[in-house]
Amino acid sequence: MKYQKLLSEFEGQLDTLESGNGDVLFKAEKGIAIVEKCIRKLQKQITGKTFATQADEIYFFKHVKPQIFSKLIYYARLFSIESKRPRGNNAAQIKYLQHQIDKLQAFFNDNLEFYNYYRRGAMSLDEQYFVRGNRDLRLPLESFHFLIDNQFSTCQDGTVATIMAYDMLIVYLRKEVDDLNNTLEPQKNTPMEKPSKLFWTGSKTDLIELLYALHASESINGGTVDIKEMASHFEHFYNIDLGNYYHTFIEIRSRKTSRTRFLDKLIELLHQRMESLDE
Repeated sequence: MKYQKLLSEFEGQLDTLESGNGDVLFKAEKGIAIVEKCIRKLQKQITGKTFATQADEIYFFKHVKPQIFSKLIYYARLFSIESKRPRGNNAAQIKYLQHQIDKLQAFFNDNLEFYNYYRRGAMSLDEQYFVRGNRDLRLPLESFHFLIDNQFSTCQDGTVATIMAYDMLIVYLRKEVDDLNNTLEPQKNTPMEKPSKLFWTGSKTDLIELLYALHASESINGGTVDIKEMASHFEHFYNIDLGNYYHTFIEIRSRKTSRTRFLDKLIELLHQRMESLDE
């Protein structure tokens, strides 16, 4: 299908939006517009068309469409949550944000059977869940108007998109709560004295991939250091602002090809260096 080029352009537009200026409400509103435009293009390409194989159809509705549709749900919910966020003291904001997290997690409990099916990577019911024509009266809460078109939806692709969106939202909200808690209780860590003369010149995403790999290896402080402290160290040491690294890690996890793109490249380059020295 021709949607691969569309997906690349879409991801590039969202990357530009997220790394640019503007407050969260501006980005959410702009994000909704970008996603809706992409979905309409994709809808035009898919509606009335047949897939080469049923496996292709399942792959599209289980992996491709939810990747885009989840961003629409994410930005719409983000806009709603942030526009109603209290502007009072930190404690009031934390209470509000925690309540939003609880509401999002309730969705997982309400859809536990399918949630567990999707999370464990099961495939036995894919033909029922991700092939057009098998309609289900139980649609996800986020039943946008796109779901009305039975040529562009299956009974569970919207649920997958909602799971992905809520994962991203929970990560965002938890970081907001963490930041507010740290303002209430400033960390007593002594600041690093000397400014670093090193600058990270690769992409932020690559450094975040490396950060999470080191954290997972438990090679620093025997695994007792948390990701936030490590991220702060990386930011100071390499003179870089990693931004919302939690959100970026979700993007890394959802890659269609290699999830460990930068680490794979490092291994390859190190092998080349050693081989050149062996000659």
